[in-house]
Amino acid sequence: MTELRVKMVESIADIDATTWNTCATSDGRFNPFLSHTFLQALETSGSVGGRTGWRPLHLLVEDDAGLVGVVPMYVKGNSQGEYVFDHGWADAWERAGGRYYPKLQAAVPFTPATGRRVLPVRDEPDLETALFSACQRVAEETGVSSLHMTFLTEAQWQHAGSLGWLQRIDQQFHWHNRDYASFEEFLGQLTSKRRKDLRRERRDALADGIEVEWVTGSDLTEAHWDAFFTFYMDTGSRKWGRPYLTRQFFSEINRAFAEHTLLILCRRRGNYIAGALNFIGDDTLYGRNWGCTEYHPFLHFETCYYQAIDFAISRGLRHVEAGAQGQHKIARGYEATPTYSAHWIADASFRDAVARFLKEETSYVRQDIRWVESHSPFKATDPEQ
Repeated sequence: MTELRVKMVESIADIDATTWNTCATSDGRFNPFLSHTFLQALETSGSVGGRTGWRPLHLLVEDDAGLVGVVPMYVKGNSQGEYVFDHGWADAWERAGGRYYPKLQAAVPFTPATGRRVLPVRDEPDLETALFSACQRVAEETGVSSLHMTFLTEAQWQHAGSLGWLQRIDQQFHWHNRDYASFEEFLGQLTSKRRKDLRRERRDALADGIEVEWVTGSDLTEAHWDAFFTFYMDTGSRKWGRPYLTRQFFSEINRAFAEHTLLILCRRRGNYIAGALNFIGDDTLYGRNWGCTEYHPFLHFETCYYQAIDFAISRGLRHVEAGAQGQHKIARGYEATPTYSAHWIADASFRDAVARFLKEETSYVRQDIRWVESHSPFKATDPEQ
């Protein structure tokens, strides 16, 4: 491959949408979070940029033969909204006299969903290698402490590791569709106790006259987003202090991305009281945010987990990714799934220290995944079945 030319772009609007989307789908898959429209909505709405701690610095990489690919990248002034936690690394490096921020992050802001992070124009390993090289070169030339690629596919994580990047794993809990014709058929695969528990939870969640709506595509209106934004702000202010997404972001999504969007809304006595935001990929439903203005037992599980499963079955989707954390998902049919990140660190001694930490952390994570698998609610793991 001839010498790479790397263009650093401070707004995704300055990259042609067709060019970007060609790279984002070069593996033959549509991931909603990698689309030009989604990333531009974050920027246009002010959810990233400015004082958010996420400054766009996307890469457009070419060689003499033409386009190599693109990389969604941000200069980070903090570690917020990433869901792969490196606060301890930052603290250790700064106590040692270093400067951890700014750093570079190849990721989708506020979105702990698996996807490729280097996006070659064609799905070829040599092009991926060139993009990893371009990212590292930018990190070296800008003098940042580190570069992080979070929620990588396993294949790209392995590729990064082969190039000397540090590898990290964690876990989420995903639901997998084994060709179920209905929610009842899915329940039939659970142990008797768990099956009864889930039926009771679904019944109790809707006991107080609560009705559930699926709203997607052209049926989504600004009134729906007004209601959901109220729920989002309530959850955000209680859980982490400052919600990341602006109200304008949801209007941008409604304008240009509604066909890939699902709101699951709960209504009681004519008023919306709770809702969950999801995005629709080729074979996966991605749950992102939830909130409510009234508390009802098990309504969170119904809205975020069970309704998502129902929708996935109805659409023939293979998976539900229900967001970060939450071991309570295990009992509800969600299974432990590894997540992957890769890290380039400039300073050799700091890199060695992080590598030692990751070796120990990986052992604990894999042990925890095995524990989760041993506590599956499915019949096959029940010794009495």
